[in-house]
Amino acid sequence: MSGNKGFDCGTASDLLLCDEETKSLCFDGGDSVETFNHQTNGGKAEGRSEFIPFPFLTEECIGWMVEREREHLPRNDYLVRLRSGELDLSFRREALDWMFKACAHHKFGEFCLYLAMNYLDRFLSMYSLPKGKHWVIQLIAVSCLSLAAKTDEVNVSSLVDLQAGEPEFLFEGKTIQRMEMFVLSYLNWNVNPYTPLNFIEFYLRKTKSDARIPQGPLLTRSKQIILDTIKGIDFLEFKPSEIAAAVALYVSGEVDVDESFIQEKVVSE
Repeated sequence: MSGNKGFDCGTASDLLLCDEETKSLCFDGGDSVETFNHQTNGGKAEGRSEFIPFPFLTEECIGWMVEREREHLPRNDYLVRLRSGELDLSFRREALDWMFKACAHHKFGEFCLYLAMNYLDRFLSMYSLPKGKHWVIQLIAVSCLSLAAKTDEVNVSSLVDLQAGEPEFLFEGKTIQRMEMFVLSYLNWNVNPYTPLNFIEFYLRKTKSDARIPQGPLLTRSKQIILDTIKGIDFLEFKPSEIAAAVALYVSGEVDVDESFIQEKVVSE
């Protein structure tokens, strides 16, 4: 992307010194957008780091996290505005679809994807998208995923190569960096929210009498369901700890049914 006369958030130092000046972002005719050429898609990342499980959480720690999880959620009226059509739901869906493709391409983990969507939802709940600038939502999505990758991943591609997954537009690195700073100003630089993935192991242990650390299929299935919750908007109504608790109960019920079926089959044989 080039010629961003109207898209000037200032330098990083300016943004750090004057947060209030970052709350306005002008888009005008000087902003040109390059249509993505799929042949220019950059190389794949060398792979992500092995999943490092969250540390064992005590009841006291969980209580502390529950008290603070509200600090990293979208504005209270966000879901209402999405349901009423005041905010275009297709923009969120378009951004999410691209994030899923890009994360799969770069082999980013579940936590990175959930972080990116948390940033996106929080930002969209406060920022009014300019009309007639369809490319803006793609730029926001790329910036949110880039911030999440820098927070959670070890191996991160360049900003240009990050734009995998066949996006409609391709942006220059400096343009993405300016949007990253703009997004951070709206998030008040709070980029470490609590997600259902932070809570899930604790609640899975709560559903089991032996309190063993959840392993293998149980955790994998839980993460899959948690990621499925961000595809729609209904779960925006619930806090991360509530989603994790519900997923743990559901997955544990599935496992109990499977174990009962296996036991019955063994007995019958």
